[in-house]
Amino acid sequence: MNVLVADPYVSRTDRGGALIVRQEPVVYEQGEYAQGLTAQQLQRYEEQGFLVLDGVFDADEVQQLWQTLQQLESDPQLRKRPECVREPNSQILRSVFGVHYLAEAVAQMVRDPRVLDVAKQILGSEVYVHQSRINLKPALNGKEFYWHSDFETWHVEDGMPAMRAVSCSVLLTDNTACNGPLMLIPQSHRQFVSCQGETPEENYKTSLRQQEVGVPDELSLRLLTDQGGLQAVEAKAGSVVFFDCNTLHASAGNLSPWPRANVFVVYNSVENQLRQPKYGLAPRPEYVAARKHVQPLM
Repeated sequence: MNVLVADPYVSRTDRGGALIVRQEPVVYEQGEYAQGLTAQQLQRYEEQGFLVLDGVFDADEVQQLWQTLQQLESDPQLRKRPECVREPNSQILRSVFGVHYLAEAVAQMVRDPRVLDVAKQILGSEVYVHQSRINLKPALNGKEFYWHSDFETWHVEDGMPAMRAVSCSVLLTDNTACNGPLMLIPQSHRQFVSCQGETPEENYKTSLRQQEVGVPDELSLRLLTDQGGLQAVEAKAGSVVFFDCNTLHASAGNLSPWPRANVFVVYNSVENQLRQPKYGLAPRPEYVAARKHVQPLM
């Protein structure tokens, strides 16, 4: 007999915003899986919902990834592809999705034990890449990313069932207070923010440029920041930020004369593969949410 289980993370309905207690662990039983973090680092990640590791990649490795980015940016054919997302109201490149398919240097990076072992350890399983992209913030022109939980989007628009994914941001440039660094709300991963508003079909075509659906209400943001505070990640190129899929995060625009660029990879547990999106929505493209390429990374 099939037993229907109610969705604990209902969002984007006509009701108001709400905070819902997280149902899953933050760190899963590790068993035989890799040991990428110390016990202290793992505890900090579990408590705060994120962890910053300085100097994971050296200058030569960062330079190789930076050159890869420059090649992608300057390829006129690539810029015509849907994987390339532009800033709202301009032709400035905002993100390039599916970069581990497009660039061998990134394909190698996502399999590097220095990041892959961390994902396996946190999620307690084999993992695959749910999504990869390069996020760009050109000097003086890079626009903001508004507050959101990635899991809220992935749950509704991709059918990701549980909070068993971890995001990894590899800094290709110094992230400073002036060039729009990642901002996170510590401890916000413990609460799911149910959002208000209906999701239009093919929402990704606009939301990847400027997200307006699936964003938390102001009261929820104030409650969570009153509890956990707010932290901007200022770190050198080569550092890596790991953060839970449900940690609320954002970044301001870049008004400095220095660019900001990061490689962003989402590792999802092989035991947490996507189901049907909510509300009859059509699945998003493979370069945004992997459904076919779900083999464990080796």
